Amino acid sequence: MKKTLVTGAAGFVGSKVSENLLDKGHNVVGIDNMNDYYDPALKRWRLERLEKNANFTFYRIDIENFDALRVVFEREGPESVINEAARAGVRYSMENPFIYMTTNANGGLNLLELCRRCGVKKFVQASTSSLYAGQTMPFKEDLPVNTPISPYAASKKAGEAMAYTYHYLYGIDVSIVRYFTVYGPAGRPDMSVFRFVKWIKEGVPIEIFGDGTQKRDFTFVDDIAEGTVRALKPVGFEVINLGNNTPHELNVLIELIEKETGRQSRRRIREPNKADMEATWANIDKAKKLLNWQPQVSFAEGIRRTVEWTDSHWDRVGKIHL
Repeated sequence: MKKTLVTGAAGFVGSKVSENLLDKGHNVVGIDNMNDYYDPALKRWRLERLEKNANFTFYRIDIENFDALRVVFEREGPESVINEAARAGVRYSMENPFIYMTTNANGGLNLLELCRRCGVKKFVQASTSSLYAGQTMPFKEDLPVNTPISPYAASKKAGEAMAYTYHYLYGIDVSIVRYFTVYGPAGRPDMSVFRFVKWIKEGVPIEIFGDGTQKRDFTFVDDIAEGTVRALKPVGFEVINLGNNTPHELNVLIELIEKETGRQSRRRIREPNKADMEATWANIDKAKKLLNWQPQVSFAEGIRRTVEWTDSHWDRVGKIHL
């Protein structure tokens, strides 16, 4: 059985990637620091589901801790690494940019250096569509991404650059997967889908930065996980978009949630944030060609599943403070 180390294994995407790997027969070594950027109870719920599988091993450590990481690499001997650990969120990165660099850049460097020392030949780095700010849509991987407009995007760009350096110098096979607005059951409470579903169910006014016409290429988490696992194949060094290839307005998102919850929303309009992108739209031709991947879950179906999960876990979701 193949053994893959997944960082951020209790996170939204990392837990789904771990679940996908386990379903495919991999041994998974999960790492997460269980920080409180959002309610850790949700991370514990995801982790408990993974720990029911005998092929999952968990270490509560931070990827910024090189010595603790080294012990895990030497003890477990993974064949590949998928780095899902990250400080996420564009707006919060403007409040505390330092932790974004220490985790997303320095933490990634720790992983790459241990891959080099321990002979791990495959590295998958989760990255972001936020790098495409100001570029022509749909976004292709060969567009220049040299002008990030948030500390979050800048830190992810630094991680990509270091991954290329380790590929060039030491022959590590690297897939950079750029995600486009991931959503789904047990999602991140700081993201619009989770917040809008919760607020609409509670009858609380939803906060919208702008007029709701901004567009996002919403991509269901199961599709993202499948694409990420497929990116474990040898590619040399490639940047690969994983997106739905169909952008939707926030207003459409709200309408879908209203339909699934049977409730009307109330809105509180706020000024757009300077670090937010007006729209995202992924060109996924490379993912189709290299990974034989394309999204399977429509936006409407994904929202239906998300609302259904929220309803069935309301005893937990209702307690999460936004």
